Amino acid sequence: MTTVQAAFQSFYPSYQAHYKASFQQAKATKNILKCKTSALGGHVSACDCGHVEVYYNSCRDRHCPMCQGVTKAMWVDQRCKDAIEAPYFHVVFTMPQELQSLIYQNQRLLYNLMYKAISETLLELSLDPKHLGAQPGFFSILHTWGQDLHYHPHIHTVVMAGGLTKLNKWKSSSKKFFIPVKVLSKMFRGKYLHYLKQYYHEQLLTFHGDSEQLQKPQKFQELLDDCYRKNWYSYSKEALAGPLAVIEYLGRYTHRIAISNSRIASVNEETVTIRVRDNKDNQKRKTLTMQGTEFVRRFLMHILPHRFVKVRYYGILATRNKKTKLALCRKLTSSVLYKPKFEGLSALEVLTLVLGRDITKCPVCQKEKRRLLVPRASPACC
Repeated sequence: MTTVQAAFQSFYPSYQAHYKASFQQAKATKNILKCKTSALGGHVSACDCGHVEVYYNSCRDRHCPMCQGVTKAMWVDQRCKDAIEAPYFHVVFTMPQELQSLIYQNQRLLYNLMYKAISETLLELSLDPKHLGAQPGFFSILHTWGQDLHYHPHIHTVVMAGGLTKLNKWKSSSKKFFIPVKVLSKMFRGKYLHYLKQYYHEQLLTFHGDSEQLQKPQKFQELLDDCYRKNWYSYSKEALAGPLAVIEYLGRYTHRIAISNSRIASVNEETVTIRVRDNKDNQKRKTLTMQGTEFVRRFLMHILPHRFVKVRYYGILATRNKKTKLALCRKLTSSVLYKPKFEGLSALEVLTLVLGRDITKCPVCQKEKRRLLVPRASPACC
């Protein structure tokens, strides 16, 4: 089996012999290993024609590659209510390599700082008459990986190409992104490093390993100076035309995890081979082979802190503005009101729509199946 679960079954014991997993990493691993197995129970669907199917329950962990399909579909379905007839831009903010170790050691604090610096940057520049002169709506999504599963924290942000002015009028931007990327990157860099320095003086940061030297004020200032001198890489591109197409497009980012099962090319006794796109070679598709223990280590680097909110909304898309500013913008832009197709449906009905087939009927004779619960497997005795 070429799945993340199969790789963990083979190599997680070896990983434990070399590394110590955090509580959240161990919990995610436990869920991935049990997902859709008898350990979580399930049900049997039996038909009078003799056809029998066994379905085991999902773990529903947000890091599990087998549990994202329905969750993503439901998120996309709910976001349709917020859709406005306007272009959208997809903006990506990346962190310099010099900060990656420090961010990893202070994940909750410095991931939150990424969102804070980005939201302040976009809101301030958007309100400036030189750029848009209005409050837009946008949402941000954290990713922490690159194609090779190395640690690479960055945030995807989707921004409306327009917003609400102080006079409560809708103002559209040009077809190009209304904020020059260099201006965007420079302000983001300044805000992030300003708050990072503030956290340092408030002694909110922790330092481990090679980063312990940063406890010295001189070394920390050298780090800040290096980061100020560097151009922070950000880019913008127009998303697909039409709000529903944009939301569907973004659904691929919101519930994406470090690696999906479809990218696992092979798992053998010693190694895991994954499919990658080489950004330095014109996005050419290649394969990358690594030791199984190293695959587990890289995967677990991307387990998020407990209850960490990954998708966040700002401006007219913020929760407090949806019934007022967003509703006004929908009216001003004559946006069509899309009703979520999953609203009020049972879990089975939602699954039927997502899969495109009626799972309550037998695939052989199309008659209604009988469902029998399968209890969870009892843990092995010591």
